[in-house]
Amino acid sequence: MEEITNKAHVLVLPYPIQGHINPMVQFSKRLASRGVKVTLVTIDYVSKNMPKEFGSIKIESIPHDDDPPQSVDKSLEWLLALLSKSLGAIVEKLSDSEYPVKVLVYDSIIPRPIDLAHQLGLKGAAFFTQSCSLSAIYYHMDPETSKVPLDGSVVTLPSLPLLEKEDLPSFIYESDLYPSLTRIIFSQNIHFKKADWLFFNTCDVLEKEVIDWLRTQYPIKTVGPTIPSMYLDKRLKEDKEYGLSLFKPNSETCVKWLDSREIGSVVYVAFGSLASLGEQQMEELAWGLMTSNFHFLWVVRTSEENKLPNEFMLKLSERGLIVNWCPQLDVLVHQSVGCFFTHCGWNSTLEALCLGVPMVAMPQWSDQPTNAKFISDVWQTGIRVKAGEDGVVNRDEIASSIREVMEEEKGIMLKENAIKWKQLAKAAIDEGGSSDKNIEEFLSNL
Repeated sequence: MEEITNKAHVLVLPYPIQGHINPMVQFSKRLASRGVKVTLVTIDYVSKNMPKEFGSIKIESIPHDDDPPQSVDKSLEWLLALLSKSLGAIVEKLSDSEYPVKVLVYDSIIPRPIDLAHQLGLKGAAFFTQSCSLSAIYYHMDPETSKVPLDGSVVTLPSLPLLEKEDLPSFIYESDLYPSLTRIIFSQNIHFKKADWLFFNTCDVLEKEVIDWLRTQYPIKTVGPTIPSMYLDKRLKEDKEYGLSLFKPNSETCVKWLDSREIGSVVYVAFGSLASLGEQQMEELAWGLMTSNFHFLWVVRTSEENKLPNEFMLKLSERGLIVNWCPQLDVLVHQSVGCFFTHCGWNSTLEALCLGVPMVAMPQWSDQPTNAKFISDVWQTGIRVKAGEDGVVNRDEIASSIREVMEEEKGIMLKENAIKWKQLAKAAIDEGGSSDKNIEEFLSNL
């Protein structure tokens, strides 16, 4: 990182789970590379898995007596109580330095930080770790104000493609499953109205129509894709990895196994740090991978291993490798990987787009169905598996979808499109690109 040359001090507050921390850490690295002092605020539970600093970026850890609750709803309440007690003291401590805090960049999923920031005399910037399309959908379909009917076969919204029910984020039609989280997500208009800046982990070219429309309503800024620089513009020479993994990756095992496979012959399968498949779906996926007749590298978290069929495990060595976690960027960029079988989390989607890897999309919840819609129909870099009436994707559908991407004529088109989007995403963060300009404009106003 470059030497601190700007008197401004930016406090960055991510929601403390890996998929939210990593993009905000990457954004912090971009700020620090321009000479700004940056402090990342997190909790002890997370900081113990992080380096004490990323170059010039410091880590400020909030102590707590108990671990975060497993429930998403309860963990939000727990975090809010912690921040209410601790954030003011952190700002006061840091303000005694040569670089007093001027801005709080906070994760948009955390409620009320904008009020805390303004009470402390700071500017507030909401950081959205999701796509702009998600925010546009939530804007139009807020249950408190929406007049958009959900009883038809499709939903028509400004600037968005036609959306069927299975393309909508799960909080639209399953709001009773996560009441607190749903309420927070639909309260994002508070951020739109109160925040001094609105940052999105995307770039103009990926969602041009919806970004152009949203800019007619609010002064949003795209600042992504926020993946390590050495996989994009290569301007930050030491930025080769995210720097945080709450799971220990089987790096050497993965790379060694991939090295022994032919170019483009492997299906990489991963469902992120939160998604949990049911036992029946796990079994169908296992046998679908096996009968596709392609080699596969499958990330199965320790908590999910008991769902794997015994007979499948006995045959595993013939076709695949299962690991508990892996260095995903290194895997996606490996020459032996031919496609990414993904749950379509936004970070995974951006990584595949930025590295030019075609996808088989099997979304689970939250924003993933909408991301899958864009993968299959807008960017056309992958195909989406079709679930049965019981919601389970059967093994034949899984195997045929893999073969379609890996060896059939459509797969050639998907690969060509993936390479095209890779080049366009890289251009956004290159010097003078749209995201690069937005970051510079933000810094010039500090």
